[in-house]
Amino acid sequence: MIFVDTGPFVAKYDASDSRHGEAVTGFARIATEGLRWVTSSFVLCETLNLLERFAGGRFAASAGRRIHSSSLTLIEPEPSDRQAALSLLEKYADLRVGYCDCVSFVMMRRLRLSDAFAFDRHFQQAGFRLWPGP
Repeated sequence: MIFVDTGPFVAKYDASDSRHGEAVTGFARIATEGLRWVTSSFVLCETLNLLERFAGGRFAASAGRRIHSSSLTLIEPEPSDRQAALSLLEKYADLRVGYCDCVSFVMMRRLRLSDAFAFDRHFQQAGFRLWPGP
């Protein structure tokens, strides 16, 4: 199972993003290979907020509907995940890791996920493999 971070979602829907092609290819691979993929409500919120900022609410809502209608599994953080994420936020303060990423790390560990479709080096620094890899 692959955890999807905000970067690939935003890049998929923003053709001007420098990683747009990589995102489109990654999502196509997920679909063609029938891979299981998950994200959190926090990542989805962050994604739609960013899409709304640069493309407007209608665009963000349309992207959100497409994401919700996909085979994606949307997971919710547990209260203990949120608390553990605060500890990671403090631990990774020098790396400037955001709270959303810290919640993702905690959830990935709880669910025993090792692969992240992410363009963010913080996932690798936290001990996860970046998918699809080099």
